[in-house]
Amino acid sequence: MKTHFWPALKLTAFSILFFSVVYPAIVWAVAQLSPTGGNVEWVKKGDQVVGAKLLGQSFTDERFFLGRPSAVGYNAAGSAGSNKGPSNPDYLKEVQARIDTFLVHNPGVKRSDVPADLVTASGSGLDPDISPEAALVQVPRIARLRGVSPEKLQKLVEAHTSRSAIGGVATVNVLELNLAL
Repeated sequence: MKTHFWPALKLTAFSILFFSVVYPAIVWAVAQLSPTGGNVEWVKKGDQVVGAKLLGQSFTDERFFLGRPSAVGYNAAGSAGSNKGPSNPDYLKEVQARIDTFLVHNPGVKRSDVPADLVTASGSGLDPDISPEAALVQVPRIARLRGVSPEKLQKLVEAHTSRSAIGGVATVNVLELNLAL
């Protein structure tokens, strides 16, 4: 028993030290290299904080662009996906209901033109971005409700479209786009 006790104790002490001190220090140091220094980037309207740039939030007013659905109700404390696979009947019903709701609020859009990111939740449930296609498909509804020309809204979407440094995927931050409205 003594031959196993000391190695186990040493491994336990090493694990505690590594995973509670060394590893968090490494993660913190790498985060300091990011553009925000590992801190949240708050979005303000005037002097008031209206959200965080990298956290999705719910927009329910039809006069605004809608973001990705959230499996966790946009609760950052419970960040997670639904854990339902693409063949799960409950998941398929949920996605179908989202498509039907979207089509009701966006007349003139064909079912085949509804982008997947408007009806499927992201893995974290907190995705702040949508594809440019998902923003552009909403332009006619918003233009009609706000009395703004679709061309003006299309230019607004283009102005708020950015590409990631890795992979070059085009995205639109929904919060920033809605603030620009």
